[in-house]
This record gives sequence, C-alpha cells and structure tokens, in this order.
Amino acid sequence: MAFDIKLLEKTATQVRRDIVRMVHACQSGHPGGSLGCTDFLVALYFQVMKHDANFNMDALHEDVFFLSNGHISPVFYSVLARSGYFETKELASFRRLNSRLQGHPTTHEHLPGIRIASGSLGQGLSVAIGTALAKKLNNDKGIVYSLHGDGEIQEGQIWEAAMFAPHNKVDNLIATIDVNGQQIDGSTEKVLSLGNLRAKWEAFGWHVLEMNGNDMENVITTLEYAKSQTGKGKSILILMKTEMGAGVDFMMGTHKWHGTAPNDEQLALALAQLEETLGDY
Repeated sequence: MAFDIKLLEKTATQVRRDIVRMVHACQSGHPGGSLGCTDFLVALYFQVMKHDANFNMDALHEDVFFLSNGHISPVFYSVLARSGYFETKELASFRRLNSRLQGHPTTHEHLPGIRIASGSLGQGLSVAIGTALAKKLNNDKGIVYSLHGDGEIQEGQIWEAAMFAPHNKVDNLIATIDVNGQQIDGSTEKVLSLGNLRAKWEAFGWHVLEMNGNDMENVITTLEYAKSQTGKGKSILILMKTEMGAGVDFMMGTHKWHGTAPNDEQLALALAQLEETLGDY
C-alpha cells in the first residue's frame, strides 16, 4: 500500500510536540514511552488500520486497537485527536480534574477511541484475544492490534494469554511489545531480566517479527507484512525496538523520563528539537 513517508513523519513530530506540552502543562505523566511509541501509533492510525473516527464500541468490520500499557496515554490521546476522534483543543485538559483525558485511559468518561481501562498492566492481551475471538464468531474480518511495554510482560497474566492464543489459533491478532529496555525503577535487565523474548514467544507458538519502532518506513512495512500473515493459523507478535524519549535527545536512553514531567526550560529545549508541522492545539 502506498504511503507518504514525509507526511507521516511530520505527523509524528507534531504528536511528539503534543506529548511534551501535555505532560509539562499538568506537571504529571509519562513522556518517555509515549515519545518512543509515537511512530508506531501514527503508522497504525494514519496508514495501517481500517478504522472509523465516528466511534462505536462494536467496531463491526473495523480493525481494533488496545493500549495495554495505559500510562503512555499522552501519545494515544494525541493520535486519536489528530486522526479525528475528538478536537485537538481537548488535549489541553490532560490530567485535569473532570477531564476525559485522564492519566490512564478509562471508559466511564466515554472518550471516543477508548475501549478499555488500562491503568493496571498485564490485562490488554487477554482483552485483545477475547475481541479477536468475538470477531471470528461474527465472521468479522477486522484485525485486532495491541501494544504492550516490555516491563509490562513481567506480569503473569501476559503469559497465560500467550499460551491461550496459539492454542486457540487466534490468527486475527497482531500484538506488539515496545522493547525499550526501561521501566520505572531502572532497566528491565536490572529489575527483572526478560531473557530471549523471540525464543520465548516462538516456543509458545507465536509467529514472531522484529522491527525498528523509530523508523517510520520499517514500522509500516513490518505492520503491512504482519497483516498479510493473519488468517494463517498463528497469532502474531512484533518485538519493536525503540528508544525511550525518542525525538528529544536529553530524554533518550534512560528510565528517568519514564514518568517525569519537563520543567519550563526543558520544555523549551524539547520543542526546539520538534518542528511544529500541523499546528499546536
């Protein structure tokens, strides 16, 4: 499928501006992982997924996405707004009292695009599998996508789901793990080593792919290839290598920006590296 790589990259740059501005404004939130996963979410919503911004929970004959690592809500909210689910000016309400844009996505605010609450880590893969099975029962050809953090897969529920999906031939599912090697208390290697993720998931029966999550062209080509492999009897997992804080040099490669808001000076430094491309909210 043809795509405009320059436009997608410009969109990603604008989303990164949104992220640092949102987190700075309320002095709370998670910029590091949000910046790292920006290219993936932009590629998914602006190029790869079949979806409708006229949101409904049934999503019949649409592709569906679940954000399991819900703390990276800034990137999710920005991408939803920029792709037409709600007005971009609402991004200014991030984490405010009575806002629909809470720190972790929830459903009772009825924000378009949000299908599950994802404040508790480890649950998204189970939900994605259930949705994929429902689509099969409904003869719905839509694909289910999910995103997970590498620290998140230290949760036991992930591995129960990892066994369940291949056993039940859930082959309309593409799960992605953000492998940035960082979590809130330090590196994943230090906190709880994940070992050989490819070997582990393949041993569970998944079709495993790898990609550079901060290379827009590689993200799109890998996701399109993953789509071509659905319906062939295997659940698909993508190991996505990213840099936490990608796009802002002083935030990259450290867990310190997992959940830290930039101050005024740091915001100015970040925005100087991120050209305004689509107009700030």
